[in-house]
Amino acid sequence: MCYSTITLKNIKVQIILFPKPYDMIQQKGVPLNAYRLLFFLTLLNLLNFVDRQLIASFANFIVPDLGLTDTQYGFLTTVPFIVFYSVAGLFMGVLADMVNRPKLIAFGVVLWSVFTALTGAAKGFISMALPRMFIGVGESILTPTSMSLLSDSFPSKRMGFAAGFYYMGVPIGVGVSLLIAGYLGESLGWRNCFYLLGGIGLILGLCALLFKDRKRKSDGVAGKVRTLSKESTIEIVNTLIKALRTSSALRFTILAGVFYHIVLGASGFEQLWLVQERGFERSQIAQLVGWIGVFAGLSGNLIGGILSDWWQENTDQGRPMFLFWLALLTLPIGIFYRFVEPGTTIFWVGIVIGYFQLGCFFGPTFSTVQELVPDNIKATVVSFYILTLNLIGLTIGSLGGGFCADLLRSLGYSEPYTLMLVIFSIISIISIPCYYLAGKKYKADKIVLENTFT
Repeated sequence: MCYSTITLKNIKVQIILFPKPYDMIQQKGVPLNAYRLLFFLTLLNLLNFVDRQLIASFANFIVPDLGLTDTQYGFLTTVPFIVFYSVAGLFMGVLADMVNRPKLIAFGVVLWSVFTALTGAAKGFISMALPRMFIGVGESILTPTSMSLLSDSFPSKRMGFAAGFYYMGVPIGVGVSLLIAGYLGESLGWRNCFYLLGGIGLILGLCALLFKDRKRKSDGVAGKVRTLSKESTIEIVNTLIKALRTSSALRFTILAGVFYHIVLGASGFEQLWLVQERGFERSQIAQLVGWIGVFAGLSGNLIGGILSDWWQENTDQGRPMFLFWLALLTLPIGIFYRFVEPGTTIFWVGIVIGYFQLGCFFGPTFSTVQELVPDNIKATVVSFYILTLNLIGLTIGSLGGGFCADLLRSLGYSEPYTLMLVIFSIISIISIPCYYLAGKKYKADKIVLENTFT
């Protein structure tokens, strides 16, 4: 609070002035327009994952309609999208460190929305794969650019919250895509749902142009960006390579995320597993899991962001050690519930835990990789991280999962999806020691970063 003194006929009156909520936020170093930006970028990220997840959510509609094998379905959920998403994303991260970021985001959202709509016109495997490539290019722009904007809008100690809030778009987007499949799949058809979401994306993409770029911490002057050139690009790439060589915590964090994404890729077969091997009706289970995804994922994002910020401020091990304990406690349930009777308490707890852990993952891990590199390559390191998560982790999980399911079925296994999902869950256990090692190295690597790049 503050005081103001006024004089009424020679009588001084001291009035206590309570700060407005806006002033309180400003005193913490975070203006209201930063929260407006965060909300809008989270909305775009939600749309991003709704569009990305639609094929998996409509798996029980699309697979029989197009006559796809498990290998073809696994290919469609990742390879055409992920290859272009990951490779293009690395270049988009470099661009985001040098050009106007809201305009770059607007271009990306419009691009992926056009091709989301075109996906609805697919008549077979090839005609569905082609639009997925361009969707990957468009969506590759959003996260590196958004994380760069947020890191320039929020102080470092609040980035766990900001990144966690932004990444609410992942579990909520996955959940909403399932709700769309569950509630609109039978009435509108999967094709019309793709058309509808493409139109919504076009509108939101144009809205991105209403936002202004942020002052970059590495520049010191609002609106100042490095000139896009061969020399500046080489400088950014060399800085990234140097940071990777310098920080083992950064390398272990990236490796942990890759192994965690292997089971995430395999989970693209979740709806097929629930219907074909657990006996649920396709629309009903999409609705149930959709609501679980929204609320459990939302809880995970908020709790994960807040707790990882607390862990960061009160330990020397950073957010990776928080993720170590989270994975250590939740992974056994993620394996065990695959074998229990559907509809039992432990079965539903397993599904809830899966979405809760997914929500907890993104905020802490993306905050960590940005904290372990210089300010001038924050978008680039996010792009590189996304490349490894998707091109390696998700591709192995989804394409490998499809091949594994087809192989197990040909060998006569009655529940190929169950066994495949358990195998890939066991592979992802490698992420746990990686997070532990990253946490142990975190403090020392932060000191090295400050001494090496300043």
